[in-house]
Amino acid sequence: MDMLYAVFIAPFVDMASDPVFLAEVVIGGLLTGIMYSLVALGFVLIFKASGVFNFAQGVMVLFAALTLVGLMERGVPVWLALVLTVAAMVLLAYAIEWLMLRHLINQDEIILFMATIGLSFVLQGLGEMMWGSNVKPLDIGIPDRSFELWGILLNEFDLFAAAVGAVMVAVLAVFFHYTRIGRALRAVADDHQAAMSVGIPLKTIWIIVWSVAGFVGLVAGIMWGAKSGVQFSLSLIALKALPVLMLGGFTSIPGAILGGLIIGVGEKVAEIYWGPLIGGAIENWFAYVLALTFLVFRPQGLFGERIIERV
Repeated sequence: MDMLYAVFIAPFVDMASDPVFLAEVVIGGLLTGIMYSLVALGFVLIFKASGVFNFAQGVMVLFAALTLVGLMERGVPVWLALVLTVAAMVLLAYAIEWLMLRHLINQDEIILFMATIGLSFVLQGLGEMMWGSNVKPLDIGIPDRSFELWGILLNEFDLFAAAVGAVMVAVLAVFFHYTRIGRALRAVADDHQAAMSVGIPLKTIWIIVWSVAGFVGLVAGIMWGAKSGVQFSLSLIALKALPVLMLGGFTSIPGAILGGLIIGVGEKVAEIYWGPLIGGAIENWFAYVLALTFLVFRPQGLFGERIIERV
């Protein structure tokens, strides 16, 4: 009975007894969830345009952040380093299309997936060769001060990251659903050959979407790099994006955001209120358990499209 009370009742009693602290935990989880969503957006963009899960997205985040901080270390002004890094990610998209994607048109999805695994190792090695493997601090002038609002402790950096994420989601949603290029991207994802037969330039579309995914990776790299430093473990945040995608759906931009918010809030609340009962560290595995549980009931995610196969 004592164990049941401790697990199922005591945490909720603690929440009710200090609503201000609960609000602080929830807001912190929401802001962390936005950071997860920024990484998940890159996966969604490429999956919507090519139907392939890009295993290299996490390394693209790392590569963009390394390029930015590497240029800044060599005396390049912040604004110019940002421009040059965006140009580098566009050039990377051209290289990926020329060296890899054009040779894999209409291949099985597993072949494309394996190709992105190889790409991740290539980018990681290239980044280390160009910029070194040491942890690099990243400061581009984003404020990082804490302040109190109605008794709730907030951080300016987290609020800035949340605002950036919200703007990017809005822009990408409009881009995919209300522009000619966005409609072409969805057509390419459905069938490569059919898209080419109606005049959609497959190579151009792939360059565009990988460039956009690279830009999203740069933004995510800036946010995570400024928060914890640019280091090679940064590529591992892609693993945290997987449960986000499972919850939101691999083809949904709003789903990537909602999935990130659910994961962010869930892991923070679980760590604070249930962590002491089992020795802590819930935050490390909560997202994966939640995603696996969710897959049992809705495998396509909250906003994913249900796949119907005719036999």
